[in-house]
Amino acid sequence: VQLQACGGGLVQTGGSLRLSCAASGSAARNYGMGWFRQAPGKEREFVAHIAWSTGSTNYADSVKGRFTIARDSTKNTLYLQMNSLKPEDTAVYYCAIRTYRANYAYTSSYAFWGQGTHVTVSA
Repeated sequence: VQLQACGGGLVQTGGSLRLSCAASGSAARNYGMGWFRQAPGKEREFVAHIAWSTGSTNYADSVKGRFTIARDSTKNTLYLQMNSLKPEDTAVYYCAIRTYRANYAYTSSYAFWGQGTHVTVSA
């Protein structure tokens, strides 16, 4: 399975971006897909998750109400709509496939990762 993320860029505070993640191939197990982010000098952190079969979603408290995760099963593509962006949202954003039943917020629950796309929010 390969994941290709795109859509990052430079945006001003309050602006919006839409990230996409196209998956080629299929995992033997796919409980859901998630977005994580990693800021310079910090650990990778959970952003959002969507259950592939039901479409139920989960968000980190820091992005709840501003970000929306969605998926298009027909295109095997994951999205992250980011609104009201803040400088603290600046990070490399990664998409991933959750292949383990463990907590969706743990990086260890995901076996396949995209290469990351940079998001920079200027003050």
